[in-house]
Amino acid sequence: MRSSTQQKWSAMDSREAEDRSLQSESVRSRNEIIPEVKNPRLSLWDVVYALNMAIACLITYWIMTHTLSRFVDEPSDFLGGMWAVVATVFVFRETRRQSLSAGIARLIATCVSFALCLLYLLLFPFTPVGMAALIAIGTVVIALLGRRDEIVTVGITTAVVMVVAAMSPADAWQQPLLRLADTLVGVAVGVACKWVGSFLFDKFLGEQVS
Repeated sequence: MRSSTQQKWSAMDSREAEDRSLQSESVRSRNEIIPEVKNPRLSLWDVVYALNMAIACLITYWIMTHTLSRFVDEPSDFLGGMWAVVATVFVFRETRRQSLSAGIARLIATCVSFALCLLYLLLFPFTPVGMAALIAIGTVVIALLGRRDEIVTVGITTAVVMVVAAMSPADAWQQPLLRLADTLVGVAVGVACKWVGSFLFDKFLGEQVS
Protein backbone atom coordinates (compact mmCIF):
# COMPACT_ATOMS: atom_id res chain seq x y z
CA MET A 1 0.00 0.00 0.00
CA ARG A 2 2.74 2.41 0.99
CA SER A 3 4.70 1.48 -2.13
CA SER A 4 1.67 2.17 -4.34
CA THR A 5 1.15 5.61 -2.73
CA GLN A 6 4.79 6.50 -3.19
CA GLN A 7 4.60 5.52 -6.86
CA LYS A 8 1.54 7.75 -7.35
CA TRP A 9 3.24 10.72 -5.70
CA SER A 10 6.35 10.09 -7.75
CA ALA A 11 4.32 10.03 -10.97
CA MET A 12 2.56 13.28 -10.01
CA ASP A 13 5.88 14.97 -9.22
CA SER A 14 7.25 13.79 -12.54
CA ARG A 15 4.25 15.20 -14.43
CA GLU A 16 4.50 18.53 -12.59
CA ALA A 17 8.21 18.76 -13.38
CA GLU A 18 7.47 17.98 -17.02
CA ASP A 19 4.74 20.64 -17.13
CA ARG A 20 7.08 23.23 -15.61
CA SER A 21 9.75 22.27 -18.15
CA LEU A 22 7.29 22.67 -21.04
CA GLN A 23 6.10 26.05 -19.72
CA SER A 24 9.68 27.24 -19.33
CA GLU A 25 10.49 26.08 -22.85
CA SER A 26 7.39 27.85 -24.19
CA VAL A 27 8.45 31.11 -22.50
CA ARG A 28 11.97 30.82 -23.93
CA SER A 29 10.58 30.22 -27.42
CA ARG A 30 8.24 33.20 -27.12
CA ASN A 31 11.08 35.43 -25.95
CA GLU A 32 13.18 34.35 -28.92
CA ILE A 33 10.40 35.39 -31.30
CA ILE A 34 9.44 38.57 -29.43
CA PRO A 35 12.49 39.80 -27.47
CA GLU A 36 11.64 41.28 -24.10
CA VAL A 37 12.30 45.00 -23.75
CA LYS A 38 13.75 45.84 -20.36
CA ASN A 39 13.36 49.33 -18.93
CA PRO A 40 13.59 51.39 -22.16
CA ARG A 41 15.07 54.81 -21.47
CA LEU A 42 15.55 57.71 -23.85
CA SER A 43 19.13 58.95 -23.78
CA LEU A 44 20.67 62.12 -25.20
CA TRP A 45 22.25 60.01 -27.93
CA ASP A 46 18.80 58.70 -28.94
CA VAL A 47 17.58 62.27 -29.46
CA VAL A 48 20.71 63.24 -31.41
CA TYR A 49 20.43 60.07 -33.47
CA ALA A 50 16.80 60.82 -34.38
CA LEU A 51 17.57 64.43 -35.33
CA ASN A 52 20.60 63.35 -37.34
CA MET A 53 18.55 60.83 -39.30
CA ALA A 54 15.79 63.38 -39.92
CA ILE A 55 18.31 65.92 -41.25
CA ALA A 56 19.93 63.27 -43.47
CA CYS A 57 16.55 62.30 -44.93
CA LEU A 58 15.68 65.95 -45.58
CA ILE A 59 19.00 66.53 -47.36
CA THR A 60 18.56 63.39 -49.44
CA TYR A 61 15.02 64.26 -50.46
CA TRP A 62 15.97 67.81 -51.39
CA ILE A 63 18.93 66.67 -53.50
CA MET A 64 16.95 64.06 -55.41
CA THR A 65 13.79 66.07 -56.04
CA HIS A 66 15.71 69.16 -57.19
CA THR A 67 18.06 67.09 -59.35
CA LEU A 68 15.54 64.75 -60.96
CA SER A 69 13.03 67.52 -61.64
CA ARG A 70 15.22 68.63 -64.53
CA PHE A 71 15.05 65.24 -66.28
CA VAL A 72 11.84 63.42 -65.30
CA ASP A 73 8.17 64.14 -64.72
CA GLU A 74 6.76 65.03 -61.30
CA PRO A 75 5.64 61.51 -60.23
CA SER A 76 9.09 60.10 -61.01
CA ASP A 77 10.60 63.05 -59.18
CA PHE A 78 8.69 62.22 -55.99
CA LEU A 79 9.39 58.51 -56.37
CA GLY A 80 13.11 59.23 -56.65
CA GLY A 81 13.02 61.31 -53.51
CA MET A 82 11.15 58.61 -51.62
CA TRP A 83 13.47 55.81 -52.74
CA ALA A 84 16.56 57.83 -51.84
CA VAL A 85 15.15 58.55 -48.38
CA VAL A 86 14.47 54.83 -47.91
CA ALA A 87 18.14 54.14 -48.69
CA THR A 88 19.20 56.81 -46.17
CA VAL A 89 17.05 55.31 -43.41
CA PHE A 90 18.30 51.83 -44.28
CA VAL A 91 21.96 52.71 -43.65
CA PHE A 92 21.35 54.66 -40.44
CA ARG A 93 22.58 52.25 -37.77
CA GLU A 94 23.72 52.52 -34.17
CA THR A 95 27.44 52.73 -34.95
CA ARG A 96 29.53 54.16 -37.79
CA ARG A 97 30.90 50.74 -38.66
CA GLN A 98 27.41 49.24 -38.84
CA SER A 99 26.26 52.15 -40.98
CA LEU A 100 29.09 51.68 -43.46
CA SER A 101 28.47 47.93 -43.57
CA ALA A 102 24.76 48.51 -44.22
CA GLY A 103 25.62 50.96 -47.00
CA ILE A 104 27.87 48.43 -48.73
CA ALA A 105 25.23 45.74 -48.37
CA ARG A 106 22.55 48.01 -49.85
CA LEU A 107 24.77 48.90 -52.81
CA ILE A 108 25.55 45.25 -53.56
CA ALA A 109 21.88 44.31 -53.45
CA THR A 110 20.89 47.29 -55.60
CA CYS A 111 23.57 46.57 -58.19
CA VAL A 112 22.40 42.96 -58.56
CA SER A 113 18.79 44.08 -58.95
CA PHE A 114 19.84 46.91 -61.29
CA ALA A 115 21.72 44.59 -63.65
CA LEU A 116 18.92 42.02 -63.82
CA CYS A 117 16.11 44.54 -64.29
CA LEU A 118 17.97 46.60 -66.89
CA LEU A 119 18.79 43.55 -68.98
CA TYR A 120 15.22 42.31 -68.78
CA LEU A 121 13.57 45.65 -69.57
CA LEU A 122 15.85 46.25 -72.55
CA LEU A 123 14.54 43.00 -74.04
CA PHE A 124 11.02 42.47 -72.72
CA PRO A 125 8.04 44.45 -71.40
CA PHE A 126 6.91 44.10 -67.80
CA THR A 127 4.94 41.01 -66.87
CA PRO A 128 4.16 39.58 -63.41
CA VAL A 129 5.84 36.34 -64.41
CA GLY A 130 8.95 38.23 -65.50
CA MET A 131 9.07 40.07 -62.18
CA ALA A 132 8.75 36.82 -60.25
CA ALA A 133 11.49 35.24 -62.38
CA LEU A 134 13.84 38.17 -61.70
CA ILE A 135 13.21 37.91 -57.95
CA ALA A 136 14.06 34.21 -58.09
CA ILE A 137 17.20 34.81 -60.17
CA GLY A 138 18.28 37.65 -57.89
CA THR A 139 17.88 35.40 -54.87
CA VAL A 140 20.09 32.75 -56.44
CA VAL A 141 22.73 35.28 -57.51
CA ILE A 142 22.96 36.96 -54.12
CA ALA A 143 23.12 33.55 -52.42
CA LEU A 144 26.00 32.53 -54.69
CA LEU A 145 27.77 35.75 -53.70
CA GLY A 146 27.50 34.68 -50.08
CA ARG A 147 25.30 37.66 -49.17
CA ARG A 148 22.14 35.88 -47.99
CA ASP A 149 21.23 38.72 -45.65
CA GLU A 150 20.64 40.91 -48.71
CA ILE A 151 18.12 38.55 -50.36
CA VAL A 152 15.18 40.54 -48.99
CA THR A 153 16.65 43.84 -50.22
CA VAL A 154 17.20 42.43 -53.71
CA GLY A 155 13.63 41.16 -53.84
CA ILE A 156 12.13 44.46 -52.66
CA THR A 157 14.25 46.53 -55.05
CA THR A 158 13.40 44.29 -57.99
CA ALA A 159 9.69 44.44 -57.22
CA VAL A 160 9.73 48.26 -56.96
CA VAL A 161 11.71 48.71 -60.18
CA MET A 162 9.51 46.34 -62.17
CA VAL A 163 6.18 47.70 -60.93
CA VAL A 164 7.26 51.29 -61.59
CA ALA A 165 8.41 50.18 -65.04
CA ALA A 166 4.91 48.79 -65.62
CA MET A 167 3.48 52.22 -64.71
CA SER A 168 5.79 53.94 -67.23
CA PRO A 169 6.14 51.43 -70.08
CA ALA A 170 7.49 54.00 -72.55
CA ASP A 171 10.58 54.63 -70.41
CA ALA A 172 10.69 51.30 -68.58
CA TRP A 173 14.39 50.71 -69.17
CA GLN A 174 15.23 53.98 -67.38
CA GLN A 175 13.80 52.81 -64.06
CA PRO A 176 16.78 50.64 -63.01
CA LEU A 177 19.13 53.55 -63.78
CA LEU A 178 17.03 56.01 -61.78
CA ARG A 179 16.68 53.68 -58.78
CA LEU A 180 20.43 53.05 -58.80
CA ALA A 181 21.04 56.81 -58.73
CA ASP A 182 18.50 57.22 -55.90
CA THR A 183 20.22 54.51 -53.87
CA LEU A 184 23.71 55.89 -54.43
CA VAL A 185 22.67 59.35 -53.22
CA GLY A 186 20.67 57.98 -50.28
CA VAL A 187 23.49 55.71 -49.10
CA ALA A 188 26.15 58.40 -49.51
CA VAL A 189 24.18 61.05 -47.61
CA GLY A 190 23.10 58.59 -44.92
CA VAL A 191 26.59 57.27 -44.19
CA ALA A 192 28.12 60.76 -44.32
CA CYS A 193 25.56 62.27 -41.93
CA LYS A 194 25.87 59.31 -39.57
CA TRP A 195 29.65 59.65 -39.40
CA VAL A 196 29.55 63.43 -39.01
CA GLY A 197 26.86 63.24 -36.34
CA SER A 198 28.73 60.62 -34.34
CA PHE A 199 31.99 62.56 -34.62
CA LEU A 200 30.42 65.80 -33.40
CA PHE A 201 28.66 63.99 -30.56
CA ASP A 202 31.98 62.46 -29.45
CA LYS A 203 33.85 65.75 -29.78
CA PHE A 204 31.50 68.18 -28.07
CA LEU A 205 29.71 65.99 -25.56
CA GLY A 206 32.61 63.74 -24.70
CA GLU A 207 30.58 60.53 -24.99
CA GLN A 208 32.11 57.80 -27.09
CA VAL A 209 29.93 56.47 -29.91
CA SER A 210 31.45 53.70 -32.01
